[in-house]
Amino acid sequence: MPSAPGPPGRRLDGIVEYLGLRWESPEVVCLEIRPELLNRGGLLSGVASFALVDYSMGSALWTHTTPDEGIATANIAINYLQTATEGEICCQSRLDRRNRTTAMLRSEVRHPADDRLLVTAVGTYSIFPRRGKEPRLGPRPS
Repeated sequence: MPSAPGPPGRRLDGIVEYLGLRWESPEVVCLEIRPELLNRGGLLSGVASFALVDYSMGSALWTHTTPDEGIATANIAINYLQTATEGEICCQSRLDRRNRTTAMLRSEVRHPADDRLLVTAVGTYSIFPRRGKEPRLGPRPS
C-alpha cells in the first residue's frame, strides 16, 4: 500500500491506492508511471497528472488546517507543458495564501530523473467547519 498522510495502515481512499501515490512529505507526492496510466498514444494520461496535483495540493493545505476544518477543491487551473512515458513523477505544492474560508496553492510536477517541468497548476480550495463524527485523516498541524 502506498504511503499516504494519516495513521499508518489506514486507507486514505481507493484513488490513492489505484494510482499508487507515494508521499515524500505533505507537500510532495509522487506517482510511478505504469502502463494502465498511459493513454492510447502511449503518454501519461492527463487525468493521472491532474489527480496527482489535486492530492498534492490538498495534502499541502491539510497541514495548515485544524482538526475542526474540512477542505474541498473549488478550482484547479492546470497547464500541461510536457509529458512522460515512464519512471516516477513528483508534484510539489505550496500554499500561497489562506484565510478563514479559502486557500490558494500552486504546484509543479517534475520528472526527477532529468528535472523536466511537466505540469504547472494553481488551485483554490474551500475551507469549512467539519461536521459529523468521522475521524479526520492526515497529519495534524504542529
